[in-house]
Amino acid sequence: MCIYQNYISFSFFNSFIKCQQNLGFNFINNSIIRGITTKDSKHFHVNVLGCNNFTFDGFKVSTPGDSANTDGIHIGRSTGVNVLNTDIATGDDCVSLGDGSRQVLVQNVKCGPGHGISIGSLGKYKEEESVDGITVKGCTLKGTTNGVRIKTWPNEPGTITVTNMRFEDITMDNVMNPIIIDQEYCPWNQCSKQVFSSLLSINAHIAIIILVTKYFVHQDNLES
Repeated sequence: MCIYQNYISFSFFNSFIKCQQNLGFNFINNSIIRGITTKDSKHFHVNVLGCNNFTFDGFKVSTPGDSANTDGIHIGRSTGVNVLNTDIATGDDCVSLGDGSRQVLVQNVKCGPGHGISIGSLGKYKEEESVDGITVKGCTLKGTTNGVRIKTWPNEPGTITVTNMRFEDITMDNVMNPIIIDQEYCPWNQCSKQVFSSLLSINAHIAIIILVTKYFVHQDNLES
């Protein structure tokens, strides 16, 4: 199901507007989504594009951990999006923030299984917009492959900035990679890794405060 408040015919958005996800919210303002469960999507569960002052509260995502490309909530080119009091079990990122995400709050989210909470991937396309004002706080990640992650493509066509990020009071239980900054994100060898990404241009204060209160490493990992 895709929901539009206004339709804008930008060629860059064509790939996003296709209804391959369970729920698509496009160009919607001043709205709250509360008490909804989405299950077993074929692709992203939720795609948020071009929205302003948009909140998820008491939302739930349910998909097996081996389901590829089933991001829980993906946000792009939106301002003032809040993801609150939400449980996400999926086979990809629990919450992913694409280009143009501004003033986003992710709070009291339970993630697992899944790939954690990600900014990106960024830098694959020239037209991408900067990311600013991202706060992730009071979240719990359990049994995920990653904790919090920033991922950018190498050999990107343009440069954008990622600024004013804050991660705080994050609890991680049995998380394989708690913190990752990946400047060579290139799934399925879709790009060249001859040079590192120069995309992540930081021009403002960034405070990353991670409280890992429950991180367990299995004994077999220590021996390998």
